[in-house]
Amino acid sequence: MSMLKYFFEIGSDNSTLFDGLDISREQELCAEYMGKFPVISITLKGATGENFADAKGMLRNIIGNEAMRFQFLLQSSCLTEIERKRYEALINIDQTGAFTMSDELLKASLLLLSQLLEKHYGQTIVMLIDEYDVPLDKAYRSGYYDAMVELIRVLFGNAFKTNESLKLAVLTGCLRISKESIFTGLNNFKVYTVKDVRYKEYFGFTDAEVRKMLEYYGFVNQYDAIKEWYDGYWFGNTSIYCPWDVME
Repeated sequence: MSMLKYFFEIGSDNSTLFDGLDISREQELCAEYMGKFPVISITLKGATGENFADAKGMLRNIIGNEAMRFQFLLQSSCLTEIERKRYEALINIDQTGAFTMSDELLKASLLLLSQLLEKHYGQTIVMLIDEYDVPLDKAYRSGYYDAMVELIRVLFGNAFKTNESLKLAVLTGCLRISKESIFTGLNNFKVYTVKDVRYKEYFGFTDAEVRKMLEYYGFVNQYDAIKEWYDGYWFGNTSIYCPWDVME
């Protein structure tokens, strides 16, 4: 997800990460997409709690901290005074450092931030949400699942269904996506699972890539051990290594 953020985001300091890589040879694609979009990027891994109130507080903290990245909106000449005040409400904190946005503002927060960024940049936004399902799993195990489902359904409905400022969005998670739950009513939704062939080689390192890396770093003699320990995933019909473990 960070790779997508670095690729799409306007003003990213990491655009040189792609120099010399395969993607850099796709000149038309890079000219159209690389560094062209405002990006909202959050992970919901920490949006959990033993009760619903605590979980909402963590969700406010996650979205509020992401909104803090865009404090230039407070002085943006592209926004009206009312719009700047609405942004200020997203990042306002109390004496304890907790974000104070109301429940209603929380539900509309991703939509509002999208609209403000589009107006400032004159460009639709890209939204990246990692581990979207963690709050739901924790809520199920802690007894407040129905309340969390309703909150996430409204939050995502605003962000994805009624958001004309959205260029595209990517969500990742472990739980199966069901259109009958939090994604009710969303259109043009494409689901890719570990069974799908498309993008199969992009969720980790292929065997050929691992061999090439070991050769580059002078660890060819460790190939058998690396394969035994970390060649543990299948995406589509391709065997994939866990990238974090291989690099470590």
